[in-house]
Amino acid sequence: MAPAKATNVVQLLLGSTALWLSQLGAGTVAASKSVTAHLAAKWPETPLLLEASEFMAEESNEKFWQFLETVQELAIYKQTESDYSYYNLILKKAGQFLDNLHINLLKFAFSIRAYSPAIQMFQQIAADEPPPDGCNAFVVIHKKHTCKINEIKKLLKKAASRTRPYLFKGDHTFPTNKENLPVVILYAEMGTRTFSAFHKVLSAKAQNEEILYVLRHYIQKPSSRKMYLSGYGVELAIKSTEYKALDDTQVTTVTNTTIEDETEANEVQGFLFGKLNLLVY
Repeated sequence: MAPAKATNVVQLLLGSTALWLSQLGAGTVAASKSVTAHLAAKWPETPLLLEASEFMAEESNEKFWQFLETVQELAIYKQTESDYSYYNLILKKAGQFLDNLHINLLKFAFSIRAYSPAIQMFQQIAADEPPPDGCNAFVVIHKKHTCKINEIKKLLKKAASRTRPYLFKGDHTFPTNKENLPVVILYAEMGTRTFSAFHKVLSAKAQNEEILYVLRHYIQKPSSRKMYLSGYGVELAIKSTEYKALDDTQVTTVTNTTIEDETEANEVQGFLFGKLNLLVY
């Protein structure tokens, strides 16, 4: 009988231990629950290549156009490469003009999408033109629009008789020695074949000091993915809706008693020494 009782006791202890461990595990799982928040911008995701060009422009206008020359048709690799490979390809191209410190800064800018608002700004400017229907890229020559390269020469003939466009601080102007020239604004997505075709013609004319060549980013078909932003704090405030009833009669009584005590302490036979002290000072 004694061995049987001992066996029952051991089984009971083991069962209790198993129950305690299962409750402890459940408590750990419950404690690990968290709330994940994502902050998305109102505009769609912007290409990293364009963001990299804005980083270059912040360094210098010269570096911007040098970087542009090396990535004229880089976007075609985006269709065949993975996002990570395309990301590394952009960094490799940028590394031709940046040191390791600035490459790390570019990576950080990518991580927080610091230059995405600048791309969206140009997109809004292009929408106000508005862009011609069915054009991957187009030029504006003193309020005249076209998406055909062979029409540029025709629009330049009478450009001087039309109003010059307003140029913004963030516009990318091709380096030239003259400024009093017809302004040709190209709206295109850097890295595409359409952009490359326009750029070759316009850069040649700018080098010959025939035009003032200005580039503004334009994405004909924006991404369907949301623009998620990082580097921002999100606070979730939970308000307690539990109300407690308190008896405020005791608080009022104590307050009144305190006031009466202070009055009695300052009054001696009809004289208020508190006020008399104020008059003396």
